[in-house]
Amino acid sequence: MQTQLAPEYQNTPDGLAAEAILRKCVHCGFCTATCPTYQLLGDELDGPRGRIYLMKQVLEGHPPTRKTQLHLDRCTTCRNCESTCPSGVDYGHLLDIGRKLVDAKVPRPATERAVRWALKEGIPSPLFGPAMAMGQLVRPLLPTALKAKVPAKQDAGAWPNRTHSRKVLMLAGCAQPAMGPNINTATARVLDAVGIQTIVATKAGCCGAVKFHLNDQVGGKAEMRANIDAWWPHLQSGAEAIVMNASGCGVTVKEYGHILKDDPVYAEKARQISALTKDLSELLPMLAQSLQDAAPALAERIAKTAPKLVFHPPCSLQHGQKLKGGVEQHLGAMGFSIRTANNESHLCCGSAGTFSVLNPDLAYQLRDRKLGHLGAQPSEVIVSANMGCITHLQTGTPTPVRHWVEVLDAVLATA
Repeated sequence: MQTQLAPEYQNTPDGLAAEAILRKCVHCGFCTATCPTYQLLGDELDGPRGRIYLMKQVLEGHPPTRKTQLHLDRCTTCRNCESTCPSGVDYGHLLDIGRKLVDAKVPRPATERAVRWALKEGIPSPLFGPAMAMGQLVRPLLPTALKAKVPAKQDAGAWPNRTHSRKVLMLAGCAQPAMGPNINTATARVLDAVGIQTIVATKAGCCGAVKFHLNDQVGGKAEMRANIDAWWPHLQSGAEAIVMNASGCGVTVKEYGHILKDDPVYAEKARQISALTKDLSELLPMLAQSLQDAAPALAERIAKTAPKLVFHPPCSLQHGQKLKGGVEQHLGAMGFSIRTANNESHLCCGSAGTFSVLNPDLAYQLRDRKLGHLGAQPSEVIVSANMGCITHLQTGTPTPVRHWVEVLDAVLATA
């Protein structure tokens, strides 16, 4: 797609990056068929191709409007279009640039600014945990809409206390310790079972995604640099990887190298951090082999005692990180009965970070559509790999929704 950059964007990092991405687009529209918001709204401007045209117009000097901003806001950033695109259009990075340029020119209403500020400052804040605990305490009294955002209090269980020569770092996350603490402890226990010690760097906080995708890119980058500083001494001391059990955080940390590529101080460290970051599912082949070597009858016991699983692969896993099929394959090899949705397993569930708060009508339509396709039976458990998806899906079904590592941990605990 040929683009004539407006003078204000010529020879700027954002302009040059956007132009390079736009030139790959051939207008084919394959992306439209796999866009969740286009599926719901049927509007070309609420699909990737339409949004690309809008961003191209802005880069060429056409004044953006509130309508432009709205169509960009309604993107879930699921990146399904990237998996579909035959030309390799880097839509996610283009959208980050487009939202930044549009927000610089189109003021938001005061109420909208307040909500977005509360999200970007509140979720990564140390006060998020106490606030969530208070919400859980009075949860029965909360209005239905607010109760859906406050999961029931969860017992995290014990953190393993053994020391191992093999060590990995894990980002605790900002929302996950308060909303689903058992995910982190289950991860540590499963890794402990195969001789790997999990370390949480105390000064590492939010991965930076919340602020970055709410267009506080300066604040998001500051959080990324802080994490690099917190992790670096541990990596120099022998930690072999940074293991992420929230795929939304994982896709962001894997992009530190791209996001900080122009930072003269952090560019190289960011590149190395991204290279060392692995989703927990990438360790599954090793976990499966080690556990089966230690307990040859494990697969048989899992097949007899474990619940049947229905897996929802998060967009940040299958499209953002390009990791598709691994969870089902390797849990299946361990003896679990696991399947994916009957249809549309590639489509977003509607959680999408803060999307479900900012666009609840669309988010709940996508949730119900996803749950319908998952078709979970009373004997099954829905599993996923991202805290946001887990919480969002649970608001629409009585079927338990858990991280797959929690199910694996529970089986190992009965050994």
